[in-house]
Amino acid sequence: MLKWALIFFLVSIVAGFLGFSGIAAGASAIAKWLFFAAVAIFLIFLVLAFVAGEVLL
Repeated sequence: MLKWALIFFLVSIVAGFLGFSGIAAGASAIAKWLFFAAVAIFLIFLVLAFVAGEVLL
């Protein structure tokens, strides 16, 4: 999921550089949502690992 967020981020940078502001805004919004979804999933799995007792500190 982070790979797709990076791809959409790069698309938005290139589109913004070329003057396609609408496409750049759309791609950056998608990249932002994908990034926060990946962070949320990571945090959920981290909490589940702590609850299961699998993480050793």
